[in-house]
Amino acid sequence: MKKELNFAKLLLETLILTGAVAIIAAAVYFFLVPSHASVSSISGLGIILTNFIPLPLSVITMVLNVVLLIIGFITCGREFGTKTVYTSILLPVFIGIFEKIFADIGSLTKTQELDVLCYVLVVSVGLSILFNMNASSGGLDIVAKIMNKYLHIELGKAMSLAGMCVALSAALVYDKKTVVLSVLGTYFNGMVVDHFIFGQNLKRRVCIITKYEEELRNFILHELHSGATIYDAIGAYNLDKRHEIITIVDKNEYQKLMNYINNLDPKAFITVYTVADMRYQQKVLENEERS
Repeated sequence: MKKELNFAKLLLETLILTGAVAIIAAAVYFFLVPSHASVSSISGLGIILTNFIPLPLSVITMVLNVVLLIIGFITCGREFGTKTVYTSILLPVFIGIFEKIFADIGSLTKTQELDVLCYVLVVSVGLSILFNMNASSGGLDIVAKIMNKYLHIELGKAMSLAGMCVALSAALVYDKKTVVLSVLGTYFNGMVVDHFIFGQNLKRRVCIITKYEEELRNFILHELHSGATIYDAIGAYNLDKRHEIITIVDKNEYQKLMNYINNLDPKAFITVYTVADMRYQQKVLENEERS
């Protein structure tokens, strides 16, 4: 039974990884290649190299991925490397299939700017799926993952830094417009990836000082069904002792909380911080346990 569950989990994970790589390959072939831009990817560098090396993009991408794959395997662990072995090989395979089936397809949007925009949007979906599964499509994604692990740089920003060098390499072959599009595409690609990975999980840490402490505490616990922590606070001006109520809420809870505080105590002192991640063990109130 356990083996069957493990096999089912492995099969599902493989299908998800395959779908994500197919999305990335489609973005590269149908949007990045026609634009001639080298946006934040090893495939972008491959597009530049096709002007100097008489090999298909799929072959060049495979060679480049293998070199960085060895580095990623050593630095990011066996699990990351194992998954990325699969995706790194599969990406140029998908690109090769598209090269055979859709040879000389040209630009779908008919404009270089829209090609870059569509690439950024589509590839970000595939990259986000891979990163959330602790995998990578290879190439610069491995570099970004290493920077994220050891330098604690956000994945999107790490991709932007690594990809900027690739983007600037377009100056070796193409005109100024293509270089500018490559740089802008690289920058916005990092922002979009960060949104897909972290934007959906962002929470807010709300710190409130109000004279209606008990009412607010009950609202947080029983209406929002969230937790809270209460600290002693002393005002520096007249040394008044108050309590500061701190709670972490998602976007919907934040709106409800702000509306409640505005009605309860418009003069409440509130500070808000962004929280990218948190770990906790959920507690159950005594009256909820009894019911």
